[in-house]
Amino acid sequence: MDKQKQDQLKKEAAIKAAAMVKPNSVLGVGTGSTVAFFIDALGQRKEKENFSLKHIVTTSNRSKKQLESLGFKVDELADIDQADLTVDGADRVDDNLDGIKGGGGALTLEKNVAVNSKKIVWIVDESKLVHHLGGFALPVEILPISCEQNFKRFEKEGLKPQWRLDENGKRYVTHYGNYIIDLAIDPIPVPDGLADYLDHTVGVVEHGLFLNMCDKVIIAHSDGTIEEKDRA
Repeated sequence: MDKQKQDQLKKEAAIKAAAMVKPNSVLGVGTGSTVAFFIDALGQRKEKENFSLKHIVTTSNRSKKQLESLGFKVDELADIDQADLTVDGADRVDDNLDGIKGGGGALTLEKNVAVNSKKIVWIVDESKLVHHLGGFALPVEILPISCEQNFKRFEKEGLKPQWRLDENGKRYVTHYGNYIIDLAIDPIPVPDGLADYLDHTVGVVEHGLFLNMCDKVIIAHSDGTIEEKDRA
């Protein structure tokens, strides 16, 4: 599929997600190319419907700048109790609507916004769909103070760790000043088990397994159809 067609499908899925946002609600907004179309669709609603929101929180500076350019005021997560709805993308989504996120490096804030949301919707194109989680290295944000020990521990566990590097070939630094180790294990044999292991590993700040969180996925298919899948 060429990029122009893929972008058109993403745009259609994003418009469907934007129609779900209720006026005067509290909205969480993720990041990524599909979410950029979603933000544009919110801006169109604002212009045509005098649409406003009580609060908006976002997971990236890029999304924040785009929202502000359209006249929305963006708040910090600490300023709200919880979001009524969060709309985000995902790097991979399996048949159970579990996902891998964090390809853009914002996994810690993405997960914090997600767990403080009443409802979560992901918008993706069909290339992100898998039957079992895999096909994308799992991001793990770690503290610099013990990063070497964590890397060696992951190697010993057979998790195939790789340092994430920036455009200069240096270790990528997150918004919070941490590093990211991408685990190239593929597929992930037992996602719940790996999530539990990482949750209990000292030095791990957060990981990109988003399990039992997403309520609905809006999928743009290459045949032009838009599919909605709800968690069973």
